[in-house]
Amino acid sequence: MAKPQKSTAQSEVPGLVKKGPLYYLKRDWQLYALMLLPMVFIIVFKYFAYTGLSVAFLDYKIGKGYAGSKFVGLKIFEKVFKHRDFTKAVVNTLLLNVLDLIFSFPMPIILALLLNEIRVKWFKRTTQTLLYLPHFLSWVVIGAVAYQMFATQSGVVNALIANAGKSPIPFLQEDVWWLFSYVLIGVWQTMGWGTIIYLAAITNVNSELYEAAKVDGANRWQQCLHVTLPCIRSTIVVMLIMQLGKLMGGSFERIVALSNAKATEFTTTIPVLVYKWFQGNKFSESTALGLFQSVIGVILVIASDRVAKKLGEDGLL
Repeated sequence: MAKPQKSTAQSEVPGLVKKGPLYYLKRDWQLYALMLLPMVFIIVFKYFAYTGLSVAFLDYKIGKGYAGSKFVGLKIFEKVFKHRDFTKAVVNTLLLNVLDLIFSFPMPIILALLLNEIRVKWFKRTTQTLLYLPHFLSWVVIGAVAYQMFATQSGVVNALIANAGKSPIPFLQEDVWWLFSYVLIGVWQTMGWGTIIYLAAITNVNSELYEAAKVDGANRWQQCLHVTLPCIRSTIVVMLIMQLGKLMGGSFERIVALSNAKATEFTTTIPVLVYKWFQGNKFSESTALGLFQSVIGVILVIASDRVAKKLGEDGLL
């Protein structure tokens, strides 16, 4: 009986021969070695930490530990939902994050489009560097600078306003103005770093599309509107889905850095409440609230991803 012949593709094209994982491990062992420490960090601090979620279902006592603490089911969640600060924390969290979504999310896109139009390379690089710098500043530093800039009596901004003959504005000492300042400072801190992804997406746009638009008589604004934006739409959708997943989150450091005793209406948010309860030895309540926040975030990501796919986009998942 004649032996079956090997596939022509496998016999004539050596590159298509399937190699085992040991081959790639031996070939790229340096890359796997570099990846080892971050993977250990993720496993230990991200996955092993999931065992602590059981605290949300226990009447947890440090002295008794996980095994000795009484299992109470969903009673901790009932207690959290009935707490007088819960509704206020949820409303404030949604308010701050929705405002961030409205004002902070479009700014990196607009900024990336503007930077893409700069033709002088050294000026473009210098501008990008200056715009990236706020991202690397600690919120403690940003908060200290903000109080030096916006203090009612001694702030630089209010000094200029007073010199113009106007009354000082309590940017960080009155609730509504504090909300305005919170959003404004957040836009300033995040917009430069967010442009990196959009600039990378813009560089992948086919230059022939711009040439065709020029032939059709499109000016720079029309090219941006009808070529650049449609080509980076998928990137915008993915970033929007990720941002929607943070609607129930928020920056604990940002709120604490800008908070004070005079403006307290909007500073009670879910991350702040989790910290206060944990600080007050309410471990079960803080864990339950944090778990509630995470579950809502996952639901928002999945829902927005499905909506994006129904609208014809690739989505995130």
